[in-house]
Amino acid sequence: MGVFSFFHELKTNVSPKRMFKALITDNHDVLPKVSPSIKSVETIGDGGVGSIKLTNFSDGYMKNRVDFLDAENYVSKFTLVEGDAIDDKVEKVCYEMKFEDSKDGGCVIKITSDYYTKGDAVLKEEDVKAGQDHAIGLYKACADYLVANPHICA
Repeated sequence: MGVFSFFHELKTNVSPKRMFKALITDNHDVLPKVSPSIKSVETIGDGGVGSIKLTNFSDGYMKNRVDFLDAENYVSKFTLVEGDAIDDKVEKVCYEMKFEDSKDGGCVIKITSDYYTKGDAVLKEEDVKAGQDHAIGLYKACADYLVANPHICA
């Protein structure tokens, strides 16, 4: 098994608190409104560590296990354990998302993705680019939604 790590940063003009709530703790309410491809987000458990977040898309699904949640410092770690992104090369994907203050009142989202491969499989950035681009697009759409709806996740 190999581990392939990728890092992304995204700057938004929304506070870390609101982005964290929209993408992590209140994603069941926000994400289906932001993306037409997301039909629902269900939480199995209390939403804390050990809970499963089941995201149903129009063309598939994914299950993420919550591994760490720090709502005061806006940090979340979770593992993609099942779904369409898990294929014959990938065993699981571990994510860490940090939402940090930017000096202008917005935030910087720092995302680390660790892909654990099966056997001797090798991943290149282009192998995961489509999924990462989709996720970044979703985060940008979420920020736009929050700007247009200042009462959401306030």
